[in-house]
Amino acid sequence: MLKIENLSVHYGMIQAVRDVSFEVNQGEIVSLIGANGAGKTTILRTISGLNQPSKGTITFEGVPIQKKAPRKIVAQGISQVPEGRHVFSGLTVLENLEMGAYLRKDDAIKKDYEHVYEKFPILKERLNQDASTLSGGEQQMLAMGRALMSKPRLLLLDEPSMGLAPIFIQEIFNIIQEIQKQGTTVLLIEQNAKMALSIADRGYVLETGKVVLSGTGQELLESEEVKKAYLGG
Repeated sequence: MLKIENLSVHYGMIQAVRDVSFEVNQGEIVSLIGANGAGKTTILRTISGLNQPSKGTITFEGVPIQKKAPRKIVAQGISQVPEGRHVFSGLTVLENLEMGAYLRKDDAIKKDYEHVYEKFPILKERLNQDASTLSGGEQQMLAMGRALMSKPRLLLLDEPSMGLAPIFIQEIFNIIQEIQKQGTTVLLIEQNAKMALSIADRGYVLETGKVVLSGTGQELLESEEVKKAYLGG
């Protein structure tokens, strides 16, 4: 579904991503793990069109997208939940969800609101509340619900557990698995390597902008290198 080949990204003179190649097959959860500054967020932002690659190709469902505008990438079927949630403060929960459906003109939008409420019942209770007044966990749910309202075939998740209480973290990961079971492919970036790999079909380990290890989620969980660096083993 998604193929990244020899991707490099620079911020001025600083190279954040170095010749990265990986792929995501339809229906998978694929996790990218690595320390802060490894280039994980930069890769997601480049897939979404927010950063421009200095080299390499990004292909989605056989179509190159590395030169497309972000709105066209969303329209093509890729939606991102950014690190730090970034809900629209000053807008209600419902208005945030409406922003997720901004590019849609089909007749299934109302039905998809109901699907979001089924996954995140708390959002239905808070529909007319300013998004900025929600707890961190509720804002994460809203950011995920907003992304799902664009009806993505590929969902990019950037650090969904960051700053959340343990009870919310487990709930978010359960929902990620549910989203996958319902047919959405997931590319997940997550500091909590153990949780990320435990639900991943496959994973890639990034260090200083390069892929240094790859394998199934289980293989990486059992890897001595991964245990030492990321799992406290």
